Amino acid sequence: MKALVTGGTGFVGSHVIRALIEAGHQARVLHRATSKLDALQGIPFESAIGDITDLDSLRRACAGCDWVFHVAAVADYWRADKAKMYDANVEGTRRVLIAAQEAGVRRVVFTSSAAAVGLRADRPADENDPFQLPPDRFPYGHTKVLAERVVAEAVAAGQDVVIVNPVVVLGPGDLNLISGDLVLKTKRLQWLIPVPTGSLALVDVRDVARMQLAAAERGRSGERYILGTANYTHADLFALVADIVGVPRPGIPLPAALAPIMATIIDAGRSLGLPIPVDGNQTRLGAQNVTFKYDKAWSELAKPQIDIPQSIRDTYEWYRAHGYVKEDATTRLIGVINRLLGLHPTMGRQ
Repeated sequence: MKALVTGGTGFVGSHVIRALIEAGHQARVLHRATSKLDALQGIPFESAIGDITDLDSLRRACAGCDWVFHVAAVADYWRADKAKMYDANVEGTRRVLIAAQEAGVRRVVFTSSAAAVGLRADRPADENDPFQLPPDRFPYGHTKVLAERVVAEAVAAGQDVVIVNPVVVLGPGDLNLISGDLVLKTKRLQWLIPVPTGSLALVDVRDVARMQLAAAERGRSGERYILGTANYTHADLFALVADIVGVPRPGIPLPAALAPIMATIIDAGRSLGLPIPVDGNQTRLGAQNVTFKYDKAWSELAKPQIDIPQSIRDTYEWYRAHGYVKEDATTRLIGVINRLLGLHPTMGRQ
């Protein structure tokens, strides 16, 4: 098969291309003329110069392809322009589907997000739980909800499209620090990181790529599949990451009652232009159980092959090998405090 991948120069998209090539398929990558191709080093692919904002370039890119993996999106919502994010994530999806339909593409696999799935207080959420967060506070999830509606319209009109909803994605190659920043922050700030009361869902990028390929091969058109491996409390996750990167575990609790107050302070600081690396909405979500069920994807597509401890280890080793792990004044100061207080890493528990 010949597949077009949008977003192929990014974290998830580059791994989708690897999975395609390893399975014996051909890959064409939609990218701008100015795009960095670092994530694709050593991978054979065909370039298609264009952009999801340009329908004509999408038409050219889709020509002759059997599959389209639409991975491109504005995902760094805490540092993105909201209007551009809506255009890219919603209208960009519409343009990709139009171009694929006109080119006679057999199937489109659309990368949505677990952020488009509703959360449940009583159990992990599944594919049938509708998004219910305030769109103005959680615009990224809302853009994916709207994009899924565009997909639903296309499916109703006869187009073959499968939706995949990855949870938080870890693994080697996160060049833009979308999710892997969790590992670097833990290495840098150590026990100073406040630990929220909630939970988080995780998956390795290589499993996401394998599951995307499975979705192209045997997913059901019009269905959504939550791609995930495991759910962790924040306390367990930070302890695991700290053990792997070799620093004292975070242990300052952030009670649920304080999360909205902290979020308001963060929002105020960001509005003043302060370089705060998270936004208020991330902090608000930290107090909730952002957890999911994975039965549908595991039974119909594929089960994950990489557990979360291994994914974290591989993520950290990739960052170390590529010069992302650095010592600065903050880490040196924390090191001095650690020695004064007798704080040491807890190794070997993962």
